[in-house]
Amino acid sequence: MAFSERLRRLLIDWMGKPVFWLWFKLCRWTVAGEGEYRALRRAGKPVILIMWHSRIFIVPFFFRRRGIMPLVSPSRDGEIPARIMARWGYKVLRGSSSHSVVKAWAVMVGELRAGGEVIIVPDGPRGPNRILKEGCLKLAQQTGAHIVPFTFSASRERYLRSWDRFLMFPPFCRVAAVFGSPFTVEAGLSGAKLEKLRRDVERVLNDLDAAPNFRRT
Repeated sequence: MAFSERLRRLLIDWMGKPVFWLWFKLCRWTVAGEGEYRALRRAGKPVILIMWHSRIFIVPFFFRRRGIMPLVSPSRDGEIPARIMARWGYKVLRGSSSHSVVKAWAVMVGELRAGGEVIIVPDGPRGPNRILKEGCLKLAQQTGAHIVPFTFSASRERYLRSWDRFLMFPPFCRVAAVFGSPFTVEAGLSGAKLEKLRRDVERVLNDLDAAPNFRRT
């Protein structure tokens, strides 16, 4: 490994967690729709959290210290969130919707069957933007896990010029973390019915993003 790469990783390990912790702590937080999700976790039910790639900015901080297993891209782009999340107590799984899928699938199935919780970004790691891949649905179908949609908004939003229009915000603003209603996937669902559910879940995530929030206040 080159010296520059070792230095980059060292800086991420030393600076990433405290920088983001301070960044988010300087904001004022509101959480909406969390009750059903919390009830599932208290009952030890397996959960798959899903959100669009453009809405993952707050995830490492917001879900920290819960022992959740996020599926993170094995690419260089996934290195920073993976290292920060590992320091916040996540069971980081390096894989993606298109890479190392067999190994990642087996690990996630085991985690969910043990009553655990995973995070999947269904349009990641590189799109198409807001097109839901059906992997999260099949994972829920195989394990009986509940799928919980998630998003956030902020009073001062900044969008990157990326394929997904990645959403960020500066410190000292208001942030709303928003949960959708949990649902399960019927055993044996396939073909046209599974495709209809895929489109419905896609619409749920988009509607959650479009719901009244700080952009409209």
